[in-house]
Formats: sequence, C-alpha cells, structure tokens
Amino acid sequence: MEKPAICGGKPIRETKIYYGHQYLDEKDIQAVVEVLRSDYLTCGPKITELEEKLCRLTGAKYAVVCSNGTAALHMACMAAGVEPGDEVITTPITFAASANCALYCGAKPVFADIRDTTYNINPEEVKRLTTDKTKAVVAVDFTGQSVELNELLDHCRKNNICLIEDGAHVIGTKYNGKANGSIADMTTFSFHPVKTVTGGEGGAVLTNNEEYYKKLLLARSHGITRDPSQMEGESHGGWYYEQISLGYNYRMTDIQAGLLISQLDKLPMFSKRRKEIVKQYDEAFSKLPQLQIQEEIPQSDTTRHLYILRIRPEKMKINRREMFDALAAENIMCNVHYIPTYYFPYYRSLGYEKGLCPVAEKLYEEMISLPLYYGMADQDVRDVIGAVEKLVAYFKKED
Repeated sequence: MEKPAICGGKPIRETKIYYGHQYLDEKDIQAVVEVLRSDYLTCGPKITELEEKLCRLTGAKYAVVCSNGTAALHMACMAAGVEPGDEVITTPITFAASANCALYCGAKPVFADIRDTTYNINPEEVKRLTTDKTKAVVAVDFTGQSVELNELLDHCRKNNICLIEDGAHVIGTKYNGKANGSIADMTTFSFHPVKTVTGGEGGAVLTNNEEYYKKLLLARSHGITRDPSQMEGESHGGWYYEQISLGYNYRMTDIQAGLLISQLDKLPMFSKRRKEIVKQYDEAFSKLPQLQIQEEIPQSDTTRHLYILRIRPEKMKINRREMFDALAAENIMCNVHYIPTYYFPYYRSLGYEKGLCPVAEKLYEEMISLPLYYGMADQDVRDVIGAVEKLVAYFKKED
C-alpha cells in the first residue's frame, strides 16, 4: 500500500492545486480595456447592459447590480423592510454575510438546521422557527444546488414573509427548468473570483417586484433619486436630485460590469466543465463507503460552485482535520465551507451557543471542499481523485 506523503511517502503531484480559481481569457481582458478607454468608469452604460443581460439570463424582470454579494444581501433586506424587532431565518452553513445582513438592519438572525443529505436549509425547520416576528427567510443555495424553492415559497406566501434567495453560489443552476434568479421574491448573486463568473468583485439583486426594484435602486446609491415622480419638491434644474431615504454607496464600476458581461458569455462553458468534474468525483467517491457525497434534489439542475466531500469518521482512522492536512501534503489544497456562523466570537457575544443546529454542526466536523473550477485539467481531476483514494486506502478502518 502506497504510503501517504504525510507519513513520509511521495506526494501524488509536485505542484499545488487550490480549491478555486478564476478563468479569464483575452476577450475578458479586452472587455476591461474597452471600458478603460471609454468615457465612463462608473455609473455608465455598462451597468445597464449588465443588468439587462442578467434579466435575459434568468428571466427576472429587474436586476440591480452592486459592489459585492454582501451589499446585495443588505440591499435585499432593506427592500424587504427588515427592521429592528424583526427576525430573519437563515442557515448556519454559509458565509457570515447571510446572517449579518439581518444585523445590519437591526433584526435578529434565526438559524434553521439543514438536511443531512443535501446540506441545504430544511424547510421543516424554517416552518418550526417561524414566528409573528419573522420578516424574511434568507435561503442559501449551498454549493450551487437550489434550495427547495416551491416549499419555501409556499410557506412564505402563507405567512407574508419575504423569501430572499442567497444565490451567491447558484448562477447557472435551474430549478424545475427555470433559471434561479427569477423565482424567489429576491435573489442575490456574488461575483467574487472563486465564483463561477467573476467581476473581480460585485453582486446583484434580481426580482420581479417593481416596488422592491425601486427600493433597491435607492439602497444602492445613498437613497438619492433624480426621478421627478419620487421627489417631494420641484426641480431646480437639470442638475437637481433629492435624497429621499437613507442608502449606501453600493455601486458597481463599469470596469467590473464590462468584465462580467464578457464572463457571462462563457457561463454555458463554465457550467458544462463544472458538471463534468462533479460527475467524475461522484462516480469515484460514491464507491468508497468511508466517504459521503452530497445528494441533489431532482428539481435542481446544478452548476456546482463547491464540491463537498464528507468523511465518515466511524470508518476512517483519521478525522477531517487530519484528512485536510494529509491532502495538503499531497499538494491538494482544500478548504472548508463553512464554519457555522454562530460559532464566531461576535455571535457568541450576542448570546448564540453551540447546539442550535446539530445536523449542521456534525456536517462541519466532517466536510472538506475539494478543488473545483473551470480551468482544472483532466490530470488535475485525476490527481484529486487519486489522492483521496490513496488516503482512504491507507487510513480506512477494517471491518
């Protein structure tokens, strides 16, 4: 049996491979250069062009692009009317922004547990935790797999709750044949470099609701409007504008928008490759009883942002931390997504404690994010699979 590198053996590859990486080509570079040579670096025509492109891609009526995914979540909560005294239900297996957006509005995040198979928020837990203070649900499409939108929407409609789909991972995914982004009351996107498409940074909120759309525009840009129909007084002239609410500077630059417009042209290509890699991983790892792969609901045609591999500690001589380090020794640099949000010191200072979501907490102890991105070569994929198989063969418990 081949000895793992962590035990003194030879690594499966000489160079490191990381869990995520952007892909940019010459068209992307030229798209940015074109903006740099234009008259507008911000607040220009590329913003409108990108928003129209996102609407065509998803089928949503309105899109408002912004500086990042966190800003998108904050704007969505503002548009939904989230305020002090309200509660916002979300999952703990997510980046902190999914809960922080409630805190930004003075509301209380409420953490609902996940399903043990898909790792997405459990609608039954959302129902159990709903109170007359629940103003919104922030449902995260973890790894790119769609949440159970029909069940969540049905519950939210019955209880006058706004469903905000945190779609930071989900661009390119379809739910029941319809692109995610046009189904929930609002859907947010993130365009960080490790996401499927990138603008370097950037975010967006998509909606079919005109009232939300108008509020999102105000939230993005200081609460300022040039629309005469929204002003309280008469215009002083062509320069005139009014601040009619408290907003923020959450604008995206035309430089980012130009890059994203180009990147979105490659989304079908990105999606196809990610699906190919996921299929190879699933086929290899499903044969190993020491591991568990993420299940997918039949309604979700998923473009996977992350690939989660779960270690079954009862069948392995090493735990997740040791497996993580052993893969790193093989030059397979993984990550973990995510630390349960309420584990953080800040949330503990607010009174949150371990034990709130036992299914999510158990998952955290057992999961690793493997490399997954468009630019992975076939040999890279084989190396990741080979390293995992090598470690399982060496460290598995004998029956």
